[in-house]
Amino acid sequence: MVNSIGFPNLGITFPNVGKTISVFGFEIAYYGIIIAVSMLAGIYLAMWIAKKTGQNPDDYFNLAMIAIVVSLLCARAYYVIFSWDYYKDNLSEILNFRGGGLAIYGGVIGGVATSIIFSKRKNMQYGLTLDTACLGLVLGQLIGRWGNFFNREAFGGYTNGLLAMRLPLDAVRSSEVTEEMMANAVTADGITYIQVHPTFLYESLWNMGVLIILLIVTLKGIRKFNGEVFLLYLLLYGLGRLWIEGLRTDQLVLPGAGIPVSQLLSGLLVVLSVILILLFRRRRTKETY
Repeated sequence: MVNSIGFPNLGITFPNVGKTISVFGFEIAYYGIIIAVSMLAGIYLAMWIAKKTGQNPDDYFNLAMIAIVVSLLCARAYYVIFSWDYYKDNLSEILNFRGGGLAIYGGVIGGVATSIIFSKRKNMQYGLTLDTACLGLVLGQLIGRWGNFFNREAFGGYTNGLLAMRLPLDAVRSSEVTEEMMANAVTADGITYIQVHPTFLYESLWNMGVLIILLIVTLKGIRKFNGEVFLLYLLLYGLGRLWIEGLRTDQLVLPGAGIPVSQLLSGLLVVLSVILILLFRRRRTKETY
């Protein structure tokens, strides 16, 4: 199989992008390495923010040890639930994490629930806990999306835009290939290539912008109430995901409705976040005066 990944309109080609690396005879997936790095980076950032804001960094390390496990299980459960047509006939595959299938929104739900329960047991302000933890989360998402690059997955439909990504047809899952991709496929040296939206890259860049905004709000003391940074994360991430999810060809859909689940959830989170931010800011203004 050809391992090249190209960005033809940028004049960039990576000729040999493998999916694994061999360490002492063991094959380790780059995806797993990137996810591990993203987790460590997220934990470090959350602990650094905790120290900057007068909290105990160790609380966030302990929280992360629990939240990571819960989030992974919830991310898998979310994926399995909305892919039940496949898993109902392949029950043994439900716990096969190596086979792929994690949904970030499931992980977010698990992480939020864990953070709230943990903060209540530790007598921490759960709004402040969520504000701090979400900074580590968005950094982890920013880095973690690059695992999709190595796996040649989570891409969008055909495009010939500036950031268009070219992949060998035999390197991707056939279920994610559309008729438009095939109509615009090119063949070189006997290899067929498709050209797609690199939605993993779009989301990574979007998350970088979200992280910068959240850091400014946190470090400059712009927030008006505990929990505002977290709500702002849901709003900004939801806006990006609402757009990006519409491009992808591997969407999880709502059974019977055919609506992309993550796109629907993103829209709901955007609306809910705006309402809560306005409501709590108005309440805070009244308390001030």
